[in-house]
Amino acid sequence: MPVRPAAGGLLLGLVSACCYGFSGPLARMLIDAGLAPLQVAWLRLGTAALVLVAAGLLVRPRSLVVPRGQRRFAALYALVGFAAVQGLFYATVARLPVGLASLLEYTSPVMVVLWLRVARGVRVPAVAAVGAVCTLAGLACVVEVWHGLRADALGLLLGLATAVCAAGYFLLTQDSGGRLAPFTAITWGLLGASIALLPAARPWELPWATLTRDVTAAGHQVPALAVLAWLALVATIAAYFGNMAAIQRLSAAVGSSVSSVEAVASAVLAWVLLGQALGPAQIAGGLVVLAGIVLAQRAVARLTTPDAPPREDPAPGTRTAVRASDG
Repeated sequence: MPVRPAAGGLLLGLVSACCYGFSGPLARMLIDAGLAPLQVAWLRLGTAALVLVAAGLLVRPRSLVVPRGQRRFAALYALVGFAAVQGLFYATVARLPVGLASLLEYTSPVMVVLWLRVARGVRVPAVAAVGAVCTLAGLACVVEVWHGLRADALGLLLGLATAVCAAGYFLLTQDSGGRLAPFTAITWGLLGASIALLPAARPWELPWATLTRDVTAAGHQVPALAVLAWLALVATIAAYFGNMAAIQRLSAAVGSSVSSVEAVASAVLAWVLLGQALGPAQIAGGLVVLAGIVLAQRAVARLTTPDAPPREDPAPGTRTAVRASDG
């Protein structure tokens, strides 16, 4: 067993969140080039799924096989954690400002803490709850939510539905280590989501010629295909694998709070790539988010201290996942 799994989990969570942070700015480039939001989501998930399926077939075909007893879990993981989160978020963005939509999605850490406490009876450390609330308050500043308070009711409902599905993703990811190998879970999650989003994305109407052109990034022209490749390889594959490893080491309650740094990373990358400047409130909000992450890390330290019995297993399924990767 690792001596300090929490420290490694925190690092993985932060790196994963930074990888996720590319998704918004890069998707915006492709949307501005003429693609619909759901088409970008489908291209992102589908391209990543094809890469992983090809890698599995070349390296280890058995890694693509889902055990018969876990097929229902794999389907639920794909539909809730991948298809529903992506589809609902883009539907929310169509009705609400992006900042408000992001804030609604990242109420999920609070939902995870409440679910663990109320539904599962887990005694989550108070510092973890405080960290989740600090993270939420910081995100409100990062996305400048006060600019989008005049929102329609359906948009708000869609945003909250996104948060519920995101919370489900974190909880399912925490449980996935004891059910499926990480490669199998993520590959089928992406592939299943790509299939589920087909009717909404309508790829047969996609303007494929757009991908042969250049888009603007940081004042330079770059190929749209390169943007899509980075979106699939870094903002999807690397991000999902890092996030799964982090949650299985930190628990869903803490891992979901750490992943919220994605909004900060996205704001910084939007400033660098799209020229969207950061205001004083956004910078202050980013510092509050980081404070929430520190509090969440202290919660993990309490859970993993040898002198006290753990209140919650900080890494359910970690040993199983390690064994799977060793094979």
